[in-house]
Amino acid sequence: MKATLWTKDFTLITLANLLMAIAFYFMVPILPVFLSDNFSATEGQIGLVLSFYTIAALLIRPFAGYALDVIGRYSIYIGSLLLFSTVFFGYTWATSILFVLVLRFLHGLTWGAMSTAGSTIAVDLVPQKRRGEGIGIFGLSMTIAMAIGPLIAIAITGDSSYKKLFYFAAAFSFLGLLLALFVRVPKISTVKKKFKLTALIDKQALPVSLNVFLVTIPYGGIISFIALYGRSIGFESSGLFFLLIAIGIAISRILSGKSFDRVGPKKICILGLGLLIAGLLILALNKSFFGYHLSALILGFGFGIIMATFQAIANHKVEAENRGAANSTYLTFFDSGIGFGMLLVGYLIQVMDYSGAFILCGAIELLALVVFVFYTIPKFEKASN
Repeated sequence: MKATLWTKDFTLITLANLLMAIAFYFMVPILPVFLSDNFSATEGQIGLVLSFYTIAALLIRPFAGYALDVIGRYSIYIGSLLLFSTVFFGYTWATSILFVLVLRFLHGLTWGAMSTAGSTIAVDLVPQKRRGEGIGIFGLSMTIAMAIGPLIAIAITGDSSYKKLFYFAAAFSFLGLLLALFVRVPKISTVKKKFKLTALIDKQALPVSLNVFLVTIPYGGIISFIALYGRSIGFESSGLFFLLIAIGIAISRILSGKSFDRVGPKKICILGLGLLIAGLLILALNKSFFGYHLSALILGFGFGIIMATFQAIANHKVEAENRGAANSTYLTFFDSGIGFGMLLVGYLIQVMDYSGAFILCGAIELLALVVFVFYTIPKFEKASN
């Protein structure tokens, strides 16, 4: 008999994650424009502010993963959800770039703890034989948020009412917290790990985590600067771009999760990385309406395949009591890539141009493909055997 995936608790935590992610994606297309319009921020300053969110998240993730395994999941999850929701109100009082930078750092800390706890609980709730599919579906909540969050945000701020957007983000986030309160977290035995730096990293998850760092460098640059790039080539709204990239991620997440459970990760990950290279080259070289939006769909398929499959690799064969460390290791490197990408692409745009920056991002994805074929997959196959 096929193990049940859609239990009440898995459904609730997926919906809670969806609402939190919508609040997160409200900010993605709007914050760069908010900083530019209100404080005349340069691309470099925008990249710095955005990267502080990711820097904070990656700093907290290893400690969050350790705490999940030693203290337990629920209290950390709910506490970080509450703090994450509250920080949105701070943006309504922002009077300088420095003020926003501090808020982004606080938001990053809470997001890092919350998302590590949420994804770990979701994996706990998924049957072993449907883990790839379950991780793909849970991650799909982020994808749906990526599709509708920016569209709603752009509609709300059509009259430049940024405060209204921040209040909406807080409301969605608190609704997610309400749903999370009703999730029954599985009883996983806590372990008595002596605190040391090596306990914060799961060695089994390290190869794929190093690989995802390379993959997410271009991702960080795209989500941060695509709205400004669109403006520079004549497209005032980036809503359709975000919708298409989300559609690509949604479809590929579902298909790749099932493929992982059936045939393993090698072929589908090579396909995903190939799509990322192609999508970035199209984005850089074809500045027509068709090329701009075609690249979004191709990039969506590529990122969807890699996001679902790489996280399944990180959790493959990991004992339940070490799952917090495995997820935090993976997500730390995931966030590190995004944060570094925000800074790197912001710098490259200033010294080169958008096209040159995106071509270099394509070269980074090519390097990620080489690392996957000659390092990550051999390590995975050795551990599986």
